[in-house]
Amino acid sequence: MSASPPEPSTSADDSVAGKRKGKVKARHTVGRVVLATMTVIALATGVSVVYLYRHYNSNLTVLDTGAALKNRPKHVAPTGPSGPINILVMGSDNRDAPGDHIDNLTGIGKRSDTTILLHLSADRQHAYGISIPRDSVVHRAACYDTTGKQISAPTDGAMWNDAFNIGGPACTIEQFEQLTHVPVDHFVVVDFAGFQAMVDAIGGVDVCIPHAVNDTIGHITLPAGTHKLSGMQALDYVREREALGNGSDIGRIKRQQAFIASMAHTAISANTLANPLHLTRFLDATTKSLTVDTGLKSIAKLVGLAYQFRHIGLNKIQFVTTPWMADPTNANRVVWQTQPAAAMWNDIAHDRLLPKSILSGSINAKHIPGVTHNHKPGSSQAAANLANGLCA
Repeated sequence: MSASPPEPSTSADDSVAGKRKGKVKARHTVGRVVLATMTVIALATGVSVVYLYRHYNSNLTVLDTGAALKNRPKHVAPTGPSGPINILVMGSDNRDAPGDHIDNLTGIGKRSDTTILLHLSADRQHAYGISIPRDSVVHRAACYDTTGKQISAPTDGAMWNDAFNIGGPACTIEQFEQLTHVPVDHFVVVDFAGFQAMVDAIGGVDVCIPHAVNDTIGHITLPAGTHKLSGMQALDYVREREALGNGSDIGRIKRQQAFIASMAHTAISANTLANPLHLTRFLDATTKSLTVDTGLKSIAKLVGLAYQFRHIGLNKIQFVTTPWMADPTNANRVVWQTQPAAAMWNDIAHDRLLPKSILSGSINAKHIPGVTHNHKPGSSQAAANLANGLCA
């Protein structure tokens, strides 16, 4: 990966340093919850924490993409203490893996079913999760393998998620950087088969479903209402295309954004991860599900990255979608809206706040449609929402 902003030290004493930092007053932020709960585990288990540390490290899959990435954009001079951080998150869709099969598709290898650019501002006060429709038709840059050998020529009219199938995370990063001119500091690939274990580890996640669903293809049968989904249900829900929304990838993106926001809300606001048992299960499931770059090759590195988010409130973690329109040549595909998309990526590259035109309709991790603000099952607001077919 390209040179990234300074991160907390990750020497052999990382776990000790992390424990000391975890003793500060707990706040409902990602970094502090993780660090504080690691301290609880260390105090409760003593020498066992060394085993856990090594165990989590061994769970991670680390991929060196350095030689596979060419002509990379550079960061604009940072205005904050450490500079902005950009993390490209990809959901690995292996159709033939246990738990990954859906849509009756098999035998096509791995694809990036979900792509989100997570941008952390230099002042550490805002974070944006920007979804990229997998049905986007784009110009794909040349792809290279990990030895630097070209494996795919530049291609016009390419499907966004084909890049992952051709060259894995590196090809997707190359495509992203060439199209947006936004540098990627780190990448994370989340295997969908492990995603359900992450959900189960925190006791499930609440979602609002405005209309009853009975889809034999997506394996979802749920009445209208706010539901706490288990891991397998959650996996089917975030990938469903047929019976929820308008059947498009755009509708599914909105559900994914709401689900991720609700998952973060569950883990942080309710202090779910302050429970040592929940935390150990969650970390075990998470590390088994991740493929990361060499800059995030240990649990200490991941915690150091999480610590960068410690001052960001849940309402400042906002999810939006790349501006798009229907592809004039194929109603089943989309293309990026040239000017709005270019302006948005330019703002991200220069670490500027996104304008209201982009944030309109965005979802944040504090206000989840149909879930937060007395929208729990049985509440009057939840009933009113359902009566109007809304999750608001």
